[in-house]
Formats: sequence, C-alpha cells, structure tokens
Amino acid sequence: MKRFLIIACFMAFTAIAAAQNTISIDVTGAKDTISRFIYGHFSEHLGHCIYDGFYVGENNKSIPNKNGVRLDVIAALKKMKIPVLRWPGGCFADTYHWRDGVGPKEKRPSMLNVWWGNVKEDNSFGTNEFLNMCEELGAEPYLSGNVGSGTPQELTDWVKYTTYPNGSSPMTDFRMANGRTTPWKVGFWGLGNEAWGCGGNMKVEHYVDVYRQYATFMTDWNNSDKLYRIASGASDNDYHWTEVLMKELPANMFDALGLHHYSVIDWNKKGPSTNFSEKEYFITMQRALLMEELVTKHSAIMDKYDPKKKKALAVDEWGGWYDVEPGTNPAFLFQQNTMRDAMIAGSNLNIFNNHADRVKMANLAQVINVLQAVILTDKEKMILTPTYHVMEMYNVHQDALMLPLKVTSVDYVLGKDKLKAVNASASKDKNGLTHISLVNIDPNKEQTVTINIKGASYSSVSGRILKSGRMQDYNSFDNPEKIKPVNFEAVTLAGNKLVVKIPATSVVVLELK
Repeated sequence: MKRFLIIACFMAFTAIAAAQNTISIDVTGAKDTISRFIYGHFSEHLGHCIYDGFYVGENNKSIPNKNGVRLDVIAALKKMKIPVLRWPGGCFADTYHWRDGVGPKEKRPSMLNVWWGNVKEDNSFGTNEFLNMCEELGAEPYLSGNVGSGTPQELTDWVKYTTYPNGSSPMTDFRMANGRTTPWKVGFWGLGNEAWGCGGNMKVEHYVDVYRQYATFMTDWNNSDKLYRIASGASDNDYHWTEVLMKELPANMFDALGLHHYSVIDWNKKGPSTNFSEKEYFITMQRALLMEELVTKHSAIMDKYDPKKKKALAVDEWGGWYDVEPGTNPAFLFQQNTMRDAMIAGSNLNIFNNHADRVKMANLAQVINVLQAVILTDKEKMILTPTYHVMEMYNVHQDALMLPLKVTSVDYVLGKDKLKAVNASASKDKNGLTHISLVNIDPNKEQTVTINIKGASYSSVSGRILKSGRMQDYNSFDNPEKIKPVNFEAVTLAGNKLVVKIPATSVVVLELK
C-alpha cells in the first residue's frame, strides 16, 4: 500500500510538472539579428486601402493631409515604426502599368481594376505619390513589378525612373519633368506576385525562365544602391516551388524568395470577423500557428542550396482572412479586427523573430481597411486596431539581437484537438535592454509562465499588456479605444528568473534592465 502511494504521488507530481509553462532563454547563444523588415506592411489598390485610406486627395479640406495623404495615418504609422511598405499589389501589381500613374493627374489614363470589384482606377495615386509618402513615413519602399502582363523593358524603365542618377537615362529626364529633382532610394523589388496564381497561373519551371529574363534586364550598374530582388515564392506548403527556385535561379540573380500564407478557416466559408465561435477561433489559430511548420520546411530546402543563409525568406503576405463585414462590397475585403487578430499577429511575429536567421522580411496584409488592417478609416474618423497595438508593442525587437529560447507550454484544448497555449520570442537591443514578447492564445485560462534566463541577470522589469474581456472584442468608430495597451504588473523578478501570469487571450511585452 505504501509503495502504491509513493508511485501515485510521484505520478501526480510528474503530471503537475508536465503541466507547467516554462521558457528558457540563452543570452550567450545569441548571434542573429531580427531584421526590422519583419515588421513590414502591404498596400494594394484594393477597396479603401489606398483611396479613402492613405490617400484622400490634395483638394480635401475636411481631413488634414499632406499632398493628399492623411496626416493622422502618417503619425500612427511612424509611431508604429513601419519599416517597409509593399505596393501596388498583390494581384493588382500584375495588371499595373507604372507610366499610367505619373505625370499631370488630369492626363493620367484610367483603368478597370478587374481583380477587386471592376471599379475605376484613375491612377491619381502613383509612383511619385507612393515614394514621396514612404519618405514621409521613414519607410523603405518595396515595389512589386508587373511580370504577368508587363514587359522586361517596362520594369527596367521603372527602375531607371525611380533610382537612376539625373542625366543617365531618358527615364531620369522623365522623372525630373514630373517634378522629382533627385532619385528615390528603392532597394526592394518583387519580380511578379503569386506567379502560381493571379500573376499568370504559371508552373514554377516556366516562372524560373520568366524571372531570369526580367532579372537580366533589371540592371543596376549605374545605381549606387544594389537592387534587392525578391522572387515570387510559394503558396503555403508548395515545397516543390521553393525547391525549383533554389535549384534553378542563379545566386547572383535573386536575394529572397517570397512565401504567402493566410490564416483562413475555409476559402469557401471563411466565417465572420467578429461573431465567431470558439471552434472557428481554434481553427484560425491552427492555421496561424502552421506558419512555424511552413517557415521551418521552406527554410530547410533553402539550407540545402544556401547553407550560409545568404538568401532570405520573405513572408510578404500573411494575416487573417474572413468574410467581409455585412453590407460592404465583397470585393473590397473589409473586415473588423478583434483580439483573435492580436493572437495571430503576436504568434506570427514570434515565429518570424525566432527564425531571424532566414526570415528577413514579412509584410502583413494589409495596412488600411483591407484584411488584417492596422488602421480603419471612415471619412474623417480613424481607429487603431488590436493588430496595430501588437505591432507597436513589438517594435522593440526591430534590429535587436534575437535571444534563442525554448518554450514548454501546456495545451489549449478544444474537444479532441489541442494547441500550445503559450508562445514567445526575445531579443536584446543596442542599449542592452532585453525584451520578451509572450502570447497566451487560450481564451479560457490564465497561464503562469516561469522564465529562466542564462547568461544575464536583471534588477528591474516592466511590461505592457493588450487584453480585453472577450476574444471577439474590437475597437469601433463609436468606441475607438476599447482595446489598447496598458501597464502590466503581474510579473516578479528574482535575479535571472521571472514568473509571469498571462491572462487569457492576451499579449504581453516585458522589458528587463
């Protein structure tokens, strides 16, 4: 009997130990920098992202703007520290001809936006407007070239128009005639978008040759800043696409491969963005956390051909995708943004941070009024979404040294399915401050997490938290600050050990000195 009690007690203790959340961080093992471009964004001529989002027109008297771009949007994105902005698409990019969007606005031809609602595109927001806006934001531009319906000549002329020194090409004279006296700094160039889909429905074996042709004529010999070429990469788990690109593209012709993955319940029935069930939430988080597997497996293929990791993985479209808000244009992809989206954002950014050796850029889709937006607008009103607040909280990781960590988490269980409740990432910035970002995706239970840090000790800890009463909660135009970061105090520090109590469905960022 006594022996049975001892065994039972041991088993109970083992079960309790196994049910603990622990994180071990190794400061001494740090070697990779978290690129600030992981915190990038994506803007497309889709719905009200550009028009009535960024751009309200130079003649607008009711909304404060600079050259037609909303000042409140500029201020919000600068606070968030937006590092890079991808434009003009998306599917729209492979129908876009850049010359239609430069020169006197009254002379710019209009076009039909066949991808997003067959609405008229008047081209009043074009290359000059976008690149000038990026300068105002302090963000690097990432231009998506038209490979689907364009020509190599058209793309190389765009490179010359935007980046070449004065007098070196007829394109630079064209630029000066359109009011820009000096070249812009445009390093990032995408050669096509979703070549496997809306960018041409190509097989990868065909796209390789198309890419090589376009890259050949995108010369940058007269450019003091080397072009950074990004190939149209795989959709989700199309590992064959990555394999062929890595095997067949000459190393001197590309710098990164793209990867697109959305957190979608079902493409035919995406579900509501606000009144979703816990089952729908669980499936969305399954899709979001799949990013870990996708990044790991695509990176492993890249490692075979590029063991020194000179080429990057650019996750240049990611985020949650649901049914549009009732009463809105189905082609405009306008959806609300809840604490579920904060969970997607925090979890994916943790994944990208932890893969900083290979992931050098990521672009959330999309900035304003489309998909998992960080900003929503309605005429003169503007609100910041939970996703915005996560991106702003996490900007402490930009260009910081990634600290390797190991997470042991209890499960968030729904029926017969389970996911790890806690995920995290950590970094040390140039000022010596350590930051730890933590996500508890469990909507029902607080999680207590013990963090042990090797190779450092600290004297103080502070933090911020993003949480709300329900995972379906969101900021509205009537209640724009329902969800916003507040100080976090449920943490204790003793030397190099932290104990943190993370509420259900919340994001926490800690700062240690």
